[in-house]
Amino acid sequence: MLDRIRACLPSLAPAEQRVAELVLADPRSFALLPVSALADRAHVSKPTVVRFCRSVGYDGLADFKLKLAGNVSEGVPFIHRSVDVDDKTSDVMVKVIDNTVAAFLKYRNEASASAIDKAVTALTAAYHAGRRIEFFGVGNSGIVARDAQHKFFRLGINGVAYSDGHMQVMSASLMQPGDCVIVISNSGRTRDLMDSCDIARKNGATTIVITASGSPLAAAGDIHLAADHPQGYEHYSPMVSRLLHLMIIDILATALALRIGSDKLQPLLREMKANLRNKRYA
Repeated sequence: MLDRIRACLPSLAPAEQRVAELVLADPRSFALLPVSALADRAHVSKPTVVRFCRSVGYDGLADFKLKLAGNVSEGVPFIHRSVDVDDKTSDVMVKVIDNTVAAFLKYRNEASASAIDKAVTALTAAYHAGRRIEFFGVGNSGIVARDAQHKFFRLGINGVAYSDGHMQVMSASLMQPGDCVIVISNSGRTRDLMDSCDIARKNGATTIVITASGSPLAAAGDIHLAADHPQGYEHYSPMVSRLLHLMIIDILATALALRIGSDKLQPLLREMKANLRNKRYA
C-alpha cells in the first residue's frame, strides 16, 4: 500500500504530496489520528486530506484509514477491531477478514514448533504401529474433529471422530499405550473433553490437546498445541477458533504426510481419486 502511494507521488498536487509524506513517515499514527490532527500535521485543509485519499484510489478518509490499519497491523500482536452498527458492508467485510487473518498471524508468530514436532512424532509412531488415532471435540470443535478425521483418512490413516461426550468417555476407556487422541476445544473447559482426556492419558495413550493457553485442558494433555485468539466480540461471533483449529490440523496432516513419505502416500491418493472418478461418472 505504501509502494502504491510512493508511485502516485509525482501526480499529486503539492498539498496532497504533504499528506502522502505524512502517511509514509508514520503510517501507524496516520491510521489512528482524526482528520483535524492530520490536516494540522500536514499543514493542509481537511478537504485536502480527503482528496488525497481519493487520488490514490480509495473512497475517502475512512476507507483509506481502515485499509491502512489492516496493512500496518499484519505480523504484530492481534488488536481486535470490533464491528460497529454504523459500519457499511465493505467495512464489515474488511474487519471480519482482517480479524481472522490477524489471529492466524498471531499464531504463526507464537506457535511452538517443538510442540508440533512432538505431536507429529507421536502420530507417526501410532500410524506405523497400527495404533488408534482419534479426534474428540464438542460443538464447533466437533466439526473440526470430523474434518480432521477426513484429512487423515485421505492419508490412508483410519481414524474416528467423536463429538458426543458419552462416546468420547467410552472410547478413551478402551485406549492403550501407543494410541493417540487429538482433543480440540476452544475454551478448554468442557467437562466431557477433560474427563475423556484424563482417562485416555491414564490408559497410556498420547493426548494431544488443541486449546487455549492456561485452560484446564491445556494442563491435562501430554502435548499442548496452543490456539489462542481474542474473545468477547461485541456484535458478531466469527468462527475464528474453528478456522484456527483447522489450520493446526492442516499443519499436523501435512507434516505427517511428509513423515509417511510419498512412496506410500501417492499410490493411495491415486487409487482414491480413480475410484471417486469412476463412481462420479458411472
